[in-house]
Amino acid sequence: MLNFDELRELAADVRVFVDVAEDKAEALRTVIRAYDVVLAIFPSGDGMGLHVIKGKEILDKIAKSRAHATYSHTAIAVPDLEHAEVLKLLTMPTPVAQRIAA
Repeated sequence: MLNFDELRELAADVRVFVDVAEDKAEALRTVIRAYDVVLAIFPSGDGMGLHVIKGKEILDKIAKSRAHATYSHTAIAVPDLEHAEVLKLLTMPTPVAQRIAA
């Protein structure tokens, strides 16, 4: 079960880490590489929207098996779904040429 307060706290920690970094893009990539599951959170209607940046396979496996699994996770706050989707594309482990072609 997702705890939205926990996700907000995680996103705040990530924001601080990125803000103090000299290379903010590399700091963001470092955060994404460090966790099994990374969620983008953003304001949406009456609450919070979620978009999986990394770890969809892990979450799908847990959902299908209905079992508990141990995995590391964090959240990154973005302004909207479009930014979440772009962040996912920019941090995927595929070559840049393939991402641009898509």
